[in-house]
Amino acid sequence: MFIKSSLITLALVMSTSATPLVGGLGTAVAIEKRNTLTKDDGSFDHTGAIRQVVRDSNKHRRNLLNLERNEGIQAFNEGAHVRPVANLTSSFTGLTARQAESLTDEGNDVYWAGPISIGSNKQPFYIDFDTGSSDLWVPSVNCTSSTCSGKHKYNDNASTTSARKSGQFSISYGDGSSVSGPVYTDTVTVAGVTAKGQYFSPVTQLSSSFAGEKMDGILGMAYPALSQFRQSPFFNSAKAQGTVKAGVFAFKLAKSGSELYLGGTNSKLYTGSIEYHSVNTGSGFWQIGSGNTAKVLVGSKAVVSNIQTIIDSGTTLIYGPPSQVATFYKSIPGSQVYDSKTGFYTFPCNAVPSNVAFSWGGKSWTISAANMNLGRVSSKSTQCVGAILGHDLGLGKDVWLVGDSFMKNVYSVFSFDQNAVGFASLK
Repeated sequence: MFIKSSLITLALVMSTSATPLVGGLGTAVAIEKRNTLTKDDGSFDHTGAIRQVVRDSNKHRRNLLNLERNEGIQAFNEGAHVRPVANLTSSFTGLTARQAESLTDEGNDVYWAGPISIGSNKQPFYIDFDTGSSDLWVPSVNCTSSTCSGKHKYNDNASTTSARKSGQFSISYGDGSSVSGPVYTDTVTVAGVTAKGQYFSPVTQLSSSFAGEKMDGILGMAYPALSQFRQSPFFNSAKAQGTVKAGVFAFKLAKSGSELYLGGTNSKLYTGSIEYHSVNTGSGFWQIGSGNTAKVLVGSKAVVSNIQTIIDSGTTLIYGPPSQVATFYKSIPGSQVYDSKTGFYTFPCNAVPSNVAFSWGGKSWTISAANMNLGRVSSKSTQCVGAILGHDLGLGKDVWLVGDSFMKNVYSVFSFDQNAVGFASLK
């Protein structure tokens, strides 16, 4: 969500087609994705999707509260608002220098996770790397609930570099649960990239919505303006301390061979030039699109224009304002509302759209039919559920939240050095 038009200050005006900011020589973090919104029989996991919507709603509610506290209400885009906490129950009833880390597809494209370590003794954790938030949290040894069972837990007494700080970290959920705990600093390492004195929370309470998930916690990679700690996120700290030379990281998200690349771009994973777009740092998000350049297209026709887009690796789906998403689906033959409360739509399974794209004034970046399709309404249904839904997250009247259903189609680059997001074609 952009600052109001009278206050907009773009950090950089960039060409929409440019040579890579940084290439090669980085280190990769292998990342994986496991949970899915499509069941084994090919049908749509409606219950899981509702959980995803509720979690996304609460994440961005917390982001907006942090942004208001850190930057002031003037940072809010027109139409942005802090939503009430979503009610889960009622919803159901209706690098040294540059480093790369492999990623695992957790939840069959629900989140992307990989290994990190915390502390002098390198306590291991399996973490969701999230460009839509700015804080790091993991379970604590003091979390004794069943939700924490089987997860890696941080033990401050086992690390000589651990330090307790004042304050409390907390995210509240509509079912009465929360993610909460004290605030600490310690050494955090991701694929050889180290940040000393990094703020994080070893949480003592973990929402039941995280039960059964392989990941231990979340590492936020957005701007400091979204931080509840009011401190630099991990990657910014590493850049400031010189353990990563370039303030650039990049994602390839796929069923296999997924990677988070820290400190540059991995030219082995994409072809051609990277198309970059300016970010407004005051928003806190990796938000791109200005003027009338950002559009949603069906074929060559722009069906929704003049939008802002937040690129969020921690979100599976693509959210748009309900009225704009309704306009979008009018261009998809045979589409219809599936769940009016959460904003899901369906279209005929024998005609899954393969010509949906986003454009920011340069190339049109297409979403594949496979990534548009979340599965059949039921195992024998002829209607399939779309990955674009109309749901108000409070981010602003023209703001779209663009998650993995889009990012899986492109090589995505995030540059703090140039305050830009870039896309390139995958090899």
